[in-house]
Amino acid sequence: MDKIVILTGAGISAESGLGTFRDKDGLWTRYPIEDVATPEGFARNPALVHDFYNQRRAHAAQATPNAAHDALARLQAEYAGTVVIVTQNVDHLHEAAGARDVIHMHGQLARALCDACDHRWDAAAVMAPDDPCPACHAPATRPDVVWFGEFPYHMEDIADHLAGAGLFAAIGTSGNVYPAAGFVQEAAQAGAHTVELNLEPSATVSDFAETRFGAATQIVPDWVETVLSRRA
Repeated sequence: MDKIVILTGAGISAESGLGTFRDKDGLWTRYPIEDVATPEGFARNPALVHDFYNQRRAHAAQATPNAAHDALARLQAEYAGTVVIVTQNVDHLHEAAGARDVIHMHGQLARALCDACDHRWDAAAVMAPDDPCPACHAPATRPDVVWFGEFPYHMEDIADHLAGAGLFAAIGTSGNVYPAAGFVQEAAQAGAHTVELNLEPSATVSDFAETRFGAATQIVPDWVETVLSRRA
């Protein structure tokens, strides 16, 4: 059976109450990127950055998976081949729906990182700049999320999966952030059929062979049903 590689973005979690970033009411309209999502912003004002992520962590902890997350977990469970979920999201909703081995290319809100020694651990509900690292004890705690200007996680593994994909789907992504925005081209060059599932066309919509538009809780379960019926 073909390997299916799925990239998910903020749009898949929007109906769970977690805001997207680039729409008219998105997070980046309320918080300057350079202040809360860059290494430079953290160096200038770590307390502000921690406050921002403490709020996001509390919000995410209250969210529950929606029908789109559930559908992808079902696809992973019932498909006879391999289904790899790569997410740009830092929430836990794929796992909460039952998905396995999710690749978090931008890190996770529920994890902490030491800026001094790179040790990682489960984040406390509230973190502060002077929290000591459990390993080296340096007061260098930061959220384990990838900020603008930093290199995403697991890129070699993702590239290997894209090279072996027979089907690539991007769900709820803007197509504005690289390298994720280039995954469709990598998959297509490897021979995969490509499909975009989104509320509205992304910046890279012309790179996809197939498109489906609408609310994620509607179009993702429908698409999963189609994939399972065709490959039964």
